[in-house]
Amino acid sequence: MAFEVLPGTGLALPRGAGVLRFGGSEREARWAVATLADVREAWVCGTGWAFTARYEGLELLAYGDCPDRLGRTGHDRHGLAAVHLCRYGPGPAGPSAVPVVLRDVDLFGYPAAEVLEALGSVPYPGVTLPRAASSTGPYLAEVRLSA
Repeated sequence: MAFEVLPGTGLALPRGAGVLRFGGSEREARWAVATLADVREAWVCGTGWAFTARYEGLELLAYGDCPDRLGRTGHDRHGLAAVHLCRYGPGPAGPSAVPVVLRDVDLFGYPAAEVLEALGSVPYPGVTLPRAASSTGPYLAEVRLSA
């Protein structure tokens, strides 16, 4: 019953809903997320498609089909390019209802300082975490994944 961050691959969804794999089609991504929550259209500048969904206090944003910003056709990214998972509502005052796991560490389940210390300085390709807790509380509020 957790989201699992898979560096370089994507995001495993809770309840066996599947994996959002980088490079996967919009249809595959929407179908997997729709088994958990209502999917809503979104807009992200410079993308071919984007959608959001809310699940148990977390909001997921997925987008893809991103053309190269310099116009180089060989550098376009087809399919799912990025996933952002964040809390919504008032600032994160405590652990999230659903674990968001990276290498056996619940990113939203412990204070930010403890999470960042547990993860250490090991690079996680395509994973971006805030380096400090937000001003709204001591817990991490988001994780960003990219291909």
